[in-house]
Amino acid sequence: MPTQAWFPTLIYHEPLLRSGVERFNTELAEECRRIRDYDAAGRRWSARNYPGGYTSYASLNQLHRISSTFAGLERRITTHVRRYARALDLDLRSRKIHLSDFWVNIMPEHAAHGLHLHPLSFISGTYYVVTPPGCAGLKFEDPRLDRFMAAPPKLAGARPANRTHVTHPAQAGHVVLFESWLRHEVAANRTPAERISVSFNYGWT
Repeated sequence: MPTQAWFPTLIYHEPLLRSGVERFNTELAEECRRIRDYDAAGRRWSARNYPGGYTSYASLNQLHRISSTFAGLERRITTHVRRYARALDLDLRSRKIHLSDFWVNIMPEHAAHGLHLHPLSFISGTYYVVTPPGCAGLKFEDPRLDRFMAAPPKLAGARPANRTHVTHPAQAGHVVLFESWLRHEVAANRTPAERISVSFNYGWT
């Protein structure tokens, strides 16, 4: 081929576990709901900033430090983060990675999460706990979008690598990792059931 792919945006998408994920997610979902019921400050913040939904992002955002369930989940996710970092050719020799933020997201019907990125970290991600059929996936934006200037629109059947937006499906038991500077969003939940996920950020020293 006369063309080559340079400056790719790599997104990691894999099952967290090879077996036993259904029981694990059932227990995790129960704990996520207990956290919501306990977290009055998070519910107040969500009412102002996350209409219709709940997130512990601004209140209980280091769950791996207070919950053995989340501490176990941290260990499993870190295995995937190290694998992803190798795929990115990141130089982590003599360096340590650490989970800096870990929080719950619960999206009832109509709740949405607007376009954003994750500052002060280098790898971010989501682990899906409960994903009702038809719920929204994680939509990523081409980071070069503001530089396209006079470019014509893309073909309707453009290859995924050439699209301006790509949506990864939300699938319970799967972890999605991306570099923290990549903007993303979650469209409104159009199902009557709750969509539950946990999100996280990793730093390095």
